[in-house]
Amino acid sequence: MAYPSLVVDVSKVDEMRGIRDDGDALVIGAATTHHDVQHSALVREHAGLLAEATSTVADPAVRHRGTFGGALAHADPAGDLLAVALAYGCDFVVAGPGGRRTVAGADFFQDYLQTAVGPDEVLVEVRIPKLGAGWGHSYVKFNRTAQSWAIVGVAALVKRSNGTISEARVGLTNMGATPVRASATEAALAGADASAGAVAAAAAHAGEGTTPTSDLSAAADYRLHLATVLTRRAVLTAAGL
Repeated sequence: MAYPSLVVDVSKVDEMRGIRDDGDALVIGAATTHHDVQHSALVREHAGLLAEATSTVADPAVRHRGTFGGALAHADPAGDLLAVALAYGCDFVVAGPGGRRTVAGADFFQDYLQTAVGPDEVLVEVRIPKLGAGWGHSYVKFNRTAQSWAIVGVAALVKRSNGTISEARVGLTNMGATPVRASATEAALAGADASAGAVAAAAAHAGEGTTPTSDLSAAADYRLHLATVLTRRAVLTAAGL
């Protein structure tokens, strides 16, 4: 299939860098480096899970040069930031000859290394909703010592109220061709006691609806096991337990 060439006006790249507060959301330019995201006071205040996960991306050299939008547009399911974006419910702003349009996070990642960005479009910014006070977070992943990409990773956001978990959002890294939400675990956690036992019972459902692959790094059934173990750890930490 022939694709039209995409010509990027390099003079506009600077406009795609930076982080700003836009009322009910943070807006991060696609060309903003991982280093800048990780160390941003705004990100740490309003999207702590993103700052935490970004600190695990590759190594310092890559984080100084690699970009937030580049990692998301690449859409590698082993990438750390995709599950985080799903957990937050981010919106993705893409631009092309027809102007700008916004793609909901649930519709952005379409298949392995494929997104909703068209062949004549580019991702320009990502909008991260502010969740407000009361949310804990944790990003946990299992990876090889010499490589930072996740064999399996879990991004957890948990809100506690009066001894219970009022809401939980759990994104899974490398459990299919795209990042996925652990919907069964989220449902089991909603309204559950904020206890280790309740979290463990909910985490047992983490792999439901996922399609992990078998490769040189791990078999599919091992990834399912890791999803359960890491979900329990991430939710316990996010819940302050």
